[in-house]
Amino acid sequence: MSYSKKALDQLEGGQIDDFKKSFQQALDNDSDDLLYSLAEELYSLGFSNYSNTIYEKLFKKYPDDDGLKINLAELAIDDDKDDKALNYLSQVSSDSDEYVRSLMVAADLYQTQGMFEISEQKLLEAQKLAPDEDVIKFALAEFYFTTRNYRKAINLYLSLITSGTLEMSSVNLVERLGVSYAEIGKFEQAIGYLEQIKPINMNSDVKFELAFTYFNLKEYQKAIKAFEDLRDSDPQYSSLYPYLADSFVNLKRVDEALKAIQEGISIDQFNEKIWQKAGQIALMANEDDLALKYLKKGHEIAPDDMEILTLLSDWYVSNERYSDNLTLLEGVFEEHVVDAHLAYNLALSYQNTGDTKKAAKNYELAANELSDNPEFLKRATLFYREAGKPDEERKYLKKYLDIVPGDIEMEAMWDEFE
Repeated sequence: MSYSKKALDQLEGGQIDDFKKSFQQALDNDSDDLLYSLAEELYSLGFSNYSNTIYEKLFKKYPDDDGLKINLAELAIDDDKDDKALNYLSQVSSDSDEYVRSLMVAADLYQTQGMFEISEQKLLEAQKLAPDEDVIKFALAEFYFTTRNYRKAINLYLSLITSGTLEMSSVNLVERLGVSYAEIGKFEQAIGYLEQIKPINMNSDVKFELAFTYFNLKEYQKAIKAFEDLRDSDPQYSSLYPYLADSFVNLKRVDEALKAIQEGISIDQFNEKIWQKAGQIALMANEDDLALKYLKKGHEIAPDDMEILTLLSDWYVSNERYSDNLTLLEGVFEEHVVDAHLAYNLALSYQNTGDTKKAAKNYELAANELSDNPEFLKRATLFYREAGKPDEERKYLKKYLDIVPGDIEMEAMWDEFE
């Protein structure tokens, strides 16, 4: 029995001290081929430091062996020694039999560094040199999938699947293809692949993609079933709850929607979008006070979220709590681009709290985008009439009647001008 074999047996038996002795004896006595195999075995078992010792010993003896350079580069990457890895890889020339492999390792390294353009260049060069290698197609497909370039990923996954390769490196390619189609909005194609995956082989992300695809296809019953399956297997997957709730809403099952989103709140109390959805659904359920509670909580978590801010402002205005709306919005326009809808809410709030000057200013701000909104134009007309500003009143009244010519009350006002 070789010392290498003895060392492996001792390692598997948990005899660490004996293993260390046999490992040293292997270094001193075993053939280079046995040592190389030992290094590979140790690396696969997670003992990369011992593998590195062997490869460095062999590299001193065979400094021109490009395979050893790449092995040492991979170990350096695992040890976060990127410069050392690049040094080894740079020593592999383009005419080497190992050059394609070196490009693949370099691509992985550059991707981990966030240098995606260089990583892609390395992979494309490898593909050009070995266009029929499935492992390169797979690596390039995974690169595009990871960097969200799903259209390019789809072509590569399709090429692999049609050639009969359904799985590589424990990655289900059918799953990848289905998710890629879903991510670019091709839900009909996506569902055809996602439904092929056995439930036992689905992780939480794929379960979500399946449910999300049903949702986008407006198959809400199937979406509910799929989202609930995800919830049962992974209740902490908080992104599911707004969509589960919306599925119930689309089936006009508002009470169940409210229950679902409340369950989401109990799981993730720091997700402002869950609070936002909870507020919206509470409004549908005519639970106004509950809606206010949820929207205020969402605004507290994410004060810069304009959707939540707008919903909360709308609540105050619709419930005639104009002072609260002013407290909420005053100063907002010092930090944000002017939002016409919020300017309109401010105009109404200033108008109803007696500040005619600020109300007029915000009506003008809102008019930049709401000049074709009949409700806004009518409110502005009545405001300027009450404020005694006939020129402004006439301007907004004319725009209103151009859109709503049959409003008897407003036509009567126009007749007064004429």
